[in-house]
Amino acid sequence: MPGPCNSHKKRKSKNRDKRSKPRLSLESTSSESSTDSQHLQTPPPISSILHTPPKVADENAGFEEEDSSQELFQKPFIYDPGNGHRVRDTRAFLSSSFAAPPALDDPLCAEFSQDEILQMLRTVLPEETALILWYNKSRSTARICPACQRLYRLGDTLLDHTSLSEDRARCDDQPPLPQLKREQEISGLCSAVCFILASYNYPGAIKSAWGNTADGMDDDAWDLLNSVGAGNINSSVSVGLGMLVRMTRLHDLGLAQLCLPDVDFDAEQALDEDTLWAHGPVQV
Repeated sequence: MPGPCNSHKKRKSKNRDKRSKPRLSLESTSSESSTDSQHLQTPPPISSILHTPPKVADENAGFEEEDSSQELFQKPFIYDPGNGHRVRDTRAFLSSSFAAPPALDDPLCAEFSQDEILQMLRTVLPEETALILWYNKSRSTARICPACQRLYRLGDTLLDHTSLSEDRARCDDQPPLPQLKREQEISGLCSAVCFILASYNYPGAIKSAWGNTADGMDDDAWDLLNSVGAGNINSSVSVGLGMLVRMTRLHDLGLAQLCLPDVDFDAEQALDEDTLWAHGPVQV
């Protein structure tokens, strides 16, 4: 008979061997994984390889956004109330393409177009009035009315300030007065209403000065125009318009007396006329 089978014992011994094997701890697994990770390293990002300059905060970014937003909501410098275009902002208009260029082919306009003339006008007139007068004297036909800021050209048929749109045809049939044409060329004042408004401080000189220079005015009116005035002398706009009327009666705007206050140009002109007549006719 065969002896006892030891297969059961062998199975038990195998099970004991399996149970007797020690389990790996967390520390051992971490150490092994760390050793493996030393050999397999993740490559650095590209941003660390490529040199990128640090971002610098733009201090003017906020101001640029504010300026752009202000430009969007800024009023246009030209508008039309119904009887002609008006200039709301003279400085913005002069720097735009709507402004006519200086007439450099005209010697007198080219002389007035110099920046030094504008600087001298700013010393005696308000800023807006000085810019308008400088523009009118340095352009041959383009004009801005100093009183109502109407934008026009010499020879244009202009609606009266009290005229409605249906009166346009009637205004086209009426020729402008010769005094008005001369006044538009001399000072840029576009209408009789604007001239009266500009000469408000000198009511006694309005009739004689309307469309005339100093040579065509009587002496009393010219003396009155050179006085302080009797109107609203506390308003800078009123005083500036009255001074503009006085300056535009002179061909050089009185800038020669402004630059050389000690020289009596009227006396020198009278002396030259006396010496001219004293020499008698020129012998040919």
